[in-house]
Amino acid sequence: MEDIRLDAQWIDYLLIAIYFVFVLGIGWFAKRGISSSIEFLLSGRSLPAWVTALAFVSANLGAVEIMGMSATGAQYGMPTMHYFWIGAVPAMLFLGVVMMPFYYGSKVRSVPEFMRRRFGTGAHLVNALSFAVAQILIAGVNLFLLGTIVNRLLGWPLWIALVVAAAIVLSYITLGGLTAAIYNEVLQFFVIVAALLPLTIIGLNRVGGWDGLVAKVSNDGMLGAEQLSSWPGEQLSGFSNPVLSVVGIVFGLGFVLSFGYWTTNFVEVQRAMASKSINAARLTPILGAFPKMLIPFIVIIPGMISAVLVTQMTKFKQIASSVDEVTAQSQTGVTYNDALLLLMREVLPNGLLGVAIAGLLAAFMAGMAANISAFNTVFSYDLWQQYVVKDRDDAYYLKVGRYATVGACIVAIFTALIAGNFANLMDYLQTLFGFFNAPLFATFILGMFWKRMSPTAGWVGLVGGTLSAVAVFVLSETGVFDLPGQGAAFLAASTAFVVDIVLSVIVTFRTAPKPAHELRGLVYSETPKTDFEDLSEPKPPMWKRPVPVAGVALVLVIILNVVFG
Repeated sequence: MEDIRLDAQWIDYLLIAIYFVFVLGIGWFAKRGISSSIEFLLSGRSLPAWVTALAFVSANLGAVEIMGMSATGAQYGMPTMHYFWIGAVPAMLFLGVVMMPFYYGSKVRSVPEFMRRRFGTGAHLVNALSFAVAQILIAGVNLFLLGTIVNRLLGWPLWIALVVAAAIVLSYITLGGLTAAIYNEVLQFFVIVAALLPLTIIGLNRVGGWDGLVAKVSNDGMLGAEQLSSWPGEQLSGFSNPVLSVVGIVFGLGFVLSFGYWTTNFVEVQRAMASKSINAARLTPILGAFPKMLIPFIVIIPGMISAVLVTQMTKFKQIASSVDEVTAQSQTGVTYNDALLLLMREVLPNGLLGVAIAGLLAAFMAGMAANISAFNTVFSYDLWQQYVVKDRDDAYYLKVGRYATVGACIVAIFTALIAGNFANLMDYLQTLFGFFNAPLFATFILGMFWKRMSPTAGWVGLVGGTLSAVAVFVLSETGVFDLPGQGAAFLAASTAFVVDIVLSVIVTFRTAPKPAHELRGLVYSETPKTDFEDLSEPKPPMWKRPVPVAGVALVLVIILNVVFG
């Protein structure tokens, strides 16, 4: 592996140190407002929509988003935009318009708690356990990439980098809980943009502007002009047929994986739940959609620039396209995952380099902090309080939340080493989402709109859907069928979704439903429209109402798909 050590000078280290002082300062400041478990785990439901919206985006802007998307941009080019414009924004708008009123209005403290109220303890336990495991695994991914970057940029041994990174995240969440995590995510959002925007602008300048990039990508001799349009994206989906590719991307990524992730993943929903009103909670993902649709320009474009500007990257891509990635890595010492680092080393002067390093560290810590803060809520409320120690005073559960945070950070150091065994972390993550999120979304959406669905169907569908996704993964890994790119993950998620729906319908007609009077706030047809509004608040102006704002966002994302399609 080539040494990608960046030539960081004292000014860069000073900027990184200042950033860490701010991070820990926010944790210390937030600590003063915490006297109960709801304040530690859900910020006391007191934050304005713009804060929770930026935290919503930043919580997802972790290691995988930045390193993974820039790597995929270097490999495939524009089709990577689908992860944002098809695989995120529509689901974020759906969450704000349709699902957030249920979450916030029912006053549940977590997504698994919503499952308990709708389907009982069977589905609740399955969901809470699978979610807790997934968060520790995904926190490990963020921590592994954070440790790897520190190791390769600053030369620290990997295990020291892992321990130091985990200790910093642990300190500010243990001090300030979700409030500290959210305000740090807002700070991290601006630090990430301050890091990646200059990198994109300077990189574009070096390749001769947008026209220069288009010309170089068109003539790169590998995928060529295919990289300059997002549709049909055969390289990304793994389907050689254009029609199948579009169906795979729209249904597999755009519907099952995307809606499964954004609408049921408590990491994201938790940020909206911390809002001060139901209107602010609905606006959180909708406002977050605006920066989300622009992030590809500072994440994917640098990956594409790196692939045509940096000599090692160009050489790696050439060998990988004609032979394979393992040979390319052994000959060049780099991989697609290094695209962003190589570009930073190539174009950034000292000072800006420090900001860029701080931006990467910020991104990885934001991702890990989001996973840990969601884990400690589900562990404290949904597992410990529900099944282990009931009916204790609030101070006890506040303490449990802090202990859970410590435990999660320690375990994440070990799951980081599991993540290190996967060559492509994006594949690893999409596989996890297929296992956990796709069946959960199927159960949710059916239970929310079909009042007849029974509690037994809730947990049977979840278990069956998850096992079917695992089966597809095993068949793919053992070579029974071969789908390159993200094809296997898309297929596993789609299978889990369909199996969950079919099992849920069959079981529902053979078991008893919940009484209709118990479904208010949990099922659409049984919930009065007034439950979705803040009756104590004056009606907000048009530009602060969820549906019109979501309409504007939807039009913008359609325009982006057309312009770059």
